[in-house]
Amino acid sequence: MPPRAARPPRCPRCNLAIHLCLCAEIPRVETRTRVLLLQHVMEVAKRSNTGRVAALALTNAKLLIHGAMVDAFDPAVLCEPGTWLLFPDGPTAPPDAPAPRQLVVLDANWSQARRMSQRLPALRTLPRLVLPPPEPGMLRLRETSHPSGMSTLDAIARAVALLEGPEAAAPLVRLAALRVQRIADCGTLN
Repeated sequence: MPPRAARPPRCPRCNLAIHLCLCAEIPRVETRTRVLLLQHVMEVAKRSNTGRVAALALTNAKLLIHGAMVDAFDPAVLCEPGTWLLFPDGPTAPPDAPAPRQLVVLDANWSQARRMSQRLPALRTLPRLVLPPPEPGMLRLRETSHPSGMSTLDAIARAVALLEGPEAAAPLVRLAALRVQRIADCGTLN
């Protein structure tokens, strides 16, 4: 059996292979809503990690790691007034509720996100922002195990569009499409 080819080096910032690096294309997106990305520890090293790219683009974002014993985050940040959870299931906020000041986004695969939402008591009490299902023909690298599933970057772009308008979300939408196109053109995440 021939030896396995070495993987190309990755960009230390966006974590994609150097030939796919998006760093020069990452916009600076200002939002009123603070985005708190709660990333599952298993997502940190993944090349497909769009949560990291979203955190780089959003000026009002913070990325915290869940499940890392060394850098355990303080769950009190989830209890700040005006905090909502972006999640496809559960109790939605009342229609007359003020817009969230902070939106928690779980950056994980569907089963990890579901477990996080069940294991962190503060998340169970938050009002939910539920996105409509993705439009047919939306560019994706792969199908997800949840009917409303999409990449973290796509979900954040759609949430920003709902909360702050399509113009605010447009740079994130373009970045998500560019990422998918670049990877599809190369046929790999390596």
